[in-house]
Amino acid sequence: MLRWLVCGRLGPVWMWKALLLFLAIAFAGQLLGVIFNKSNVQPAARSIFSSPDAQGPSLGSCRPHTHIMFLKTHKTASSTVLNMLYRFGDEHSLRFALPLGYQLGYPLPFNAHRVKGYRGPRAIEFHIMGNHMRFNKLEVEKVMPADTFYFSIIRDPVALGESSFAYYKEVAPAFRKAKGLGEFADDPKKFYDPRLRNNHYARNLLWFDFGLDNNANFSLALARLGEDMIRRTFKLILVSEYFDQSMILLRHALCWPLDAVVFFSLNARQQKPSSAGGVAGTWVGKAAAAAGVGIRGGLVQAKMLPNLSLTPEQREKLRQWNAFDWYLYKTFNKTFWEEIDKFGHAQMEKEVRLLRMRREDLARVCLRDGGKPVEAHRIRDKNIRPFQSGLVKILGYELQPGLDNTTRMSCLRMIRPEIQYKDVLDSKQFPQFHAIPAQQQSQRLLVAVGGTFIKQEPPRKGRKETGGEAGAGGRTLDEGMKDWEGSRLVRNNQTLVREHEKGRLR
Repeated sequence: MLRWLVCGRLGPVWMWKALLLFLAIAFAGQLLGVIFNKSNVQPAARSIFSSPDAQGPSLGSCRPHTHIMFLKTHKTASSTVLNMLYRFGDEHSLRFALPLGYQLGYPLPFNAHRVKGYRGPRAIEFHIMGNHMRFNKLEVEKVMPADTFYFSIIRDPVALGESSFAYYKEVAPAFRKAKGLGEFADDPKKFYDPRLRNNHYARNLLWFDFGLDNNANFSLALARLGEDMIRRTFKLILVSEYFDQSMILLRHALCWPLDAVVFFSLNARQQKPSSAGGVAGTWVGKAAAAAGVGIRGGLVQAKMLPNLSLTPEQREKLRQWNAFDWYLYKTFNKTFWEEIDKFGHAQMEKEVRLLRMRREDLARVCLRDGGKPVEAHRIRDKNIRPFQSGLVKILGYELQPGLDNTTRMSCLRMIRPEIQYKDVLDSKQFPQFHAIPAQQQSQRLLVAVGGTFIKQEPPRKGRKETGGEAGAGGRTLDEGMKDWEGSRLVRNNQTLVREHEKGRLR
């Protein structure tokens, strides 16, 4: 009966035999293929960011710091440091104390309500704070936990002055009046009016960023008092001229893996010699006589930077003009090298070599053109073009094509410009607020990194605008606020103008 059914209804027997033979051969081939693949085909390569080198030398049994406050000083390579904090917090899903715009109320002294999502003293756990602010300890402590690690970075005030003059030439009235930095250094008081808004960029900028009175007459007693206030709060002061060594000290202080402090220099400027006699620098943000661009209303205007060259006498005059900054630099530079003495010079040299080798490895994997920064208009991906401001061209990077998703994301974090990275983090923490029209987003760039374009606020009732040049946006200063420890520093300064008894520092 079965033979009849197979032959009569379902086809001849030979066809079924052939079918069974074909299935047996196919199964055997598949089995042999699996075995062959397991024995001869290598697994997909892991991302370079998951290699053992990413961890670096052992840090012992310490636990990583996740409560961190970085005072982001101006023109000190601080954008590169902030990128490290952004990356670490992003990778570990930490909460940032982000500004409502792009700066935490700068140049006004910091107020806790400038933090987006702030609901009262320590009502929400914030892990990392690092955007530009004028430091105010009492207000920062309302936001950050008690075990927060505070650190900052400083720079030689002559180099900082060169960079500030180039970057803020169109912003600070004192700089705008001078033809060149040398002319300004010869007689700063000829150009400087402390009442005008944004002139703080022209004198003791570090001292100002630390929340202290940059217009006070210098005295050693006052300088030491400010130093003591900083030392009581900040556990580590980095030095931008020794950035690699700074990163090693920071890594050990925070107990972070090596890759967390490997960096590509961000916010760097194009450096070309000019006929004006400028001197090109060698580090991030170093002032140079270069062709730059300024963006106003979407129009790009090519301009030449003024002469930035300085004689030895003019360099010394700049140090005297920025006497508080020079005091801070000498004092904390000495402390920095005392920390390296404790760390051990041989160990420091070893770890700096590892840091540089790792940076070269990551640049080879991540970046086009051998890792050299390029002009913004040459970067194909508009989302990673650095924002252009002032008279200088800010450079950026291009990613290598063909990266796997994991590697590409890690590389992207390392080169993402500060403004774009802040927006990415903001959208993650506050997704409900990010249906913003494009026009409003572009307007927010007026308060961009470094405060080059500071949105002009409408005059408040009872506040009088004062003097200065037309269009300078000048406002008077007053002494209406206490210093950030809650008590006034001794002030011996006749240049401040009081508008109202209860005025606010402006």
